[in-house]
Amino acid sequence: MPNRLADETSPYLLQHAHNPVDWHPWGPEALEKARREDRPIFLSIGYSACHWCHVMERESFENPEIAALMNEHFVSIKVDREERPDLDDVYMAAVQAMTGSGGWPMSVFLTPDLRPFFGGTYFPPEDRHGMAGFPRVLSAVADAYATRRSEVEQQAGMLAGHLQAQLAVTGGDRDPERAQLEAAVRAVGPTFDATLGGFGTAPKFPPAMLLEFLLRAWRRSGDAAVLGMVTRTLDAMADGGINDQLGGGFARYSTDARWLVPHFEKMLYDNALLAHAYLEGYRATGSARYADVARATLDFMLAELRTDDGGFASALDADTEGVEGRFYVWTHAEFDEALAQAGTDKEGRSALAAHWGVEARGNWEGTNVLHRPGPAAVPDDLAERARGVLLERRATRTRPHRDDKQLAAWNGLALRAIGHAALVLDDTRYADATRDLAAFVRAQLLRPDGRLWRTSRDGRAHTPGFAEDSMAMADGLLVAHGALGDSALLVLAREIVDGAIRDFWDEASGTFSDTSAEHDRTVAQPRGLVDNATPSANSIGADVLQRLALLTGDETLARRARAILRAVAPALDRQPSAFGRMLCAADRQLGEPVDVVVAGDPTTAEAERLRVAAAAKYVPDLVLTGVNEGDPQAGWPLFSGKLPRDGRPTAYACRGYACDEPTGDPERLAAQVAGLATPGVG
Repeated sequence: MPNRLADETSPYLLQHAHNPVDWHPWGPEALEKARREDRPIFLSIGYSACHWCHVMERESFENPEIAALMNEHFVSIKVDREERPDLDDVYMAAVQAMTGSGGWPMSVFLTPDLRPFFGGTYFPPEDRHGMAGFPRVLSAVADAYATRRSEVEQQAGMLAGHLQAQLAVTGGDRDPERAQLEAAVRAVGPTFDATLGGFGTAPKFPPAMLLEFLLRAWRRSGDAAVLGMVTRTLDAMADGGINDQLGGGFARYSTDARWLVPHFEKMLYDNALLAHAYLEGYRATGSARYADVARATLDFMLAELRTDDGGFASALDADTEGVEGRFYVWTHAEFDEALAQAGTDKEGRSALAAHWGVEARGNWEGTNVLHRPGPAAVPDDLAERARGVLLERRATRTRPHRDDKQLAAWNGLALRAIGHAALVLDDTRYADATRDLAAFVRAQLLRPDGRLWRTSRDGRAHTPGFAEDSMAMADGLLVAHGALGDSALLVLAREIVDGAIRDFWDEASGTFSDTSAEHDRTVAQPRGLVDNATPSANSIGADVLQRLALLTGDETLARRARAILRAVAPALDRQPSAFGRMLCAADRQLGEPVDVVVAGDPTTAEAERLRVAAAAKYVPDLVLTGVNEGDPQAGWPLFSGKLPRDGRPTAYACRGYACDEPTGDPERLAAQVAGLATPGVG
């Protein structure tokens, strides 16, 4: 019989809808039941692509005896961390405080008033390897709650106070300085792995945001060593098993220092962030290889994550048929047989095996993760034919489960990447996908009052959006406006930001809170400043507010951006690697942006060529916009007097109050942008 999760939209919750556990979704019914019956809450948080979440479900949540223990003593609540990042942030901080580490599945026990008092991550079904079995944990917690209530209350009170202090933010009194950004570069240098690329040791996560900051730092300093950290890491990730050598797209992280063996789940946000980073690497260095990797990543997103309504699904699972990576790995025999059946001779098969690092004994658990262990070992045409053969064979396997819920923030990141690609790669496919995604946002994620929904699936949207949803979507809309020239996207971005200021801005700290009055009040209010797997609302906000201030002429937006950067300035000294996107925003503030206004009908080929030319050079602080007669923004100060000349689209390139001669010539515009954006200034 299905439980209460059967009516949810989250694929993760639906995976648990037939467990014998009496699961509740987070909401008034479950919380009121815990209060009314004075029962502790067992809160389980995970996500659909999480390997150990699947393991704990199979071992414990599908076990009738364990389920009976849970049902007798607890109100059990299941939460998708991707739908409710606020709950995940608060209670993950609690688990980390209790255990010194964190992860998913998260297992945390709460009092009925939502204060945590015990927690951990994965628990095995019986005592194992020094870990307490889940039944023993359940019995001990239930006994403590029933017989040692004062101890539970004391622990809950201490943790609540700790979380409130930890998540509090105070306003800052000094702006970031150029010296801080230079110190940040020096601080990450010693952690750089010059041999294998990336930073630190295993496991290695793709540092997309940090790489974009380092590109900015190199542009200002000209330091080849800084550029080398970026290019070595981009090359190593592209060559590694973390990058799907056949189908494109990056896995979540590498379990080893060589980028060889990934944790095989593929997330929308990783691929959006990495596609953007490779595009910036291409613009900065001119390396066609980076353009190719960006294109393969974006094409993976379009082929495997795009939904029929133009939005993007969240993830592909790591597991297939209960085995992690089964869809992606090859035995030597499988690899050789597929190519032999396609007519590849023995010499060619041997060369292709060397090309992709395929070994007779395997490079991971008897199988092979395809990667590029050295320079190209075969001609491009042979490799491309073999790739097609292997993809066709792989397509006969059981595919990984797709988490097809559509999250506003992650779709905003995708909109930013695809819109940027439409210009940088001058590809109409990406322009079309940008239009489709923007239309999806309006149709599915935009609420009648102008706010956003957090999540949608099969046309059912719910959960009020968080600050990160508003900021990431506004960011994507600004890029999409620059790529397409569509004034409606610029106006919508401004409306979303205005609403976010109304709902999330905290004047006392000068930052955005993650939640608004529409969201549940738990033990503490989360406020993201650190860039984790995704950029924080405040990091994106500090950047978006600066760009909108330039576009609108609204100085209060610029003041809010400065307030965010002041609040975080001391932390930039302590842990710069955790603030990649924030450092980019600080770099923007310390420079002088270049803006290009393309005046005239944005749908013409002439206007499109001007937009592409403006984005051709690596000018990370470029603000590209457009205006046509009758557009709502035509009266904004930046657009005053900027009209098409001789009936043709015309570009106006400026830095501060200095503007070049208006032009309709794309080559001249590209030269103007490059000339205005001198390193160290724009």
